[in-house]
Amino acid sequence: MNKLTQQRNFSVKIDPEAPVYIISVVSEIVSIPIWTLRKLDDLDVVKPKRIGKKTRCYSQSQVEILNYVHYLMEEKRVNISGIRMILQIEKKV
Repeated sequence: MNKLTQQRNFSVKIDPEAPVYIISVVSEIVSIPIWTLRKLDDLDVVKPKRIGKKTRCYSQSQVEILNYVHYLMEEKRVNISGIRMILQIEKKV
């Protein structure tokens, strides 16, 4: 088998807890407005890592939580305080 026909694996392994997504990208991925993401941060629902004073960076696991938050907000009509309580209860269980 020559080198041209060999398949190569160029995938990159990223730690799911590594803060790699900036807020504008997360907003697009999870369909939550930036101002709501900021409010969720202020209420300690999902706390992104701060890079410098302003830049919020989210991890893959936080993006997954935000997908769940979006589901609760849009499908189940739960407000932010309710979401916070649900996540706290699920964290304990």
